[in-house]
Amino acid sequence: MKALALFQKDWKSEVRTRYAINALAMFILVTISVILFSIGSEKITDYLTGGLLWVVIFFSAMSGLSRAFVSEEERGTTLTLQLIAAPSTVFSGKLLFNVLLVFLMNFVITFLYEILFESFTIENYSLFALAFLFGNIGIAVSSTMIAAIISKASSKGTLYPVLSFPILLPLILTLLELTKFSMDGKTIEESFVELAILVSYDVIMLTAGYLLFDFIWKD
Repeated sequence: MKALALFQKDWKSEVRTRYAINALAMFILVTISVILFSIGSEKITDYLTGGLLWVVIFFSAMSGLSRAFVSEEERGTTLTLQLIAAPSTVFSGKLLFNVLLVFLMNFVITFLYEILFESFTIENYSLFALAFLFGNIGIAVSSTMIAAIISKASSKGTLYPVLSFPILLPLILTLLELTKFSMDGKTIEESFVELAILVSYDVIMLTAGYLLFDFIWKD
């Protein structure tokens, strides 16, 4: 219940300030517009369009998900959270907030892609939906952990993408492969290895998050 209360606090604060939502919206619009203007009337391959989708998603996450714990440091509420809630509760509440934000962000990006890019054609929507689901969870879990690590650093804006790239790279590469498979119309059975890697990544990051967050949060 405390984790849910923390999630509600963060969501109400975000609805009031709209910092992350505005940052994400502007980045998504600018990035997709730049891609469209750069392409112009040129014909690009389906695979390149699918790759650009996850590039936009990765950098959008960098621009909007870094403040999960930074906002607590700026408001001076970190010590209060440490006193009233267990580390696992804080991690769960922040993770719920980031999961919601990631899904909202990526639904918008994917919807715009479907409308604006003719070459972005998915043949197997079930496979893409599974990749989308587990990929978003992986991004949210990893981003929550990284946000906690950088919250006490002096150069938060620079440190976040530097730490995110090596941690999220295996996830992004797997998602690129699964997106390619879904555009080719491959079945879920044929993509079992990549899906297993994706699920394993989520499980490992989630387990590591709950095991290590106590040390990250207090130190």
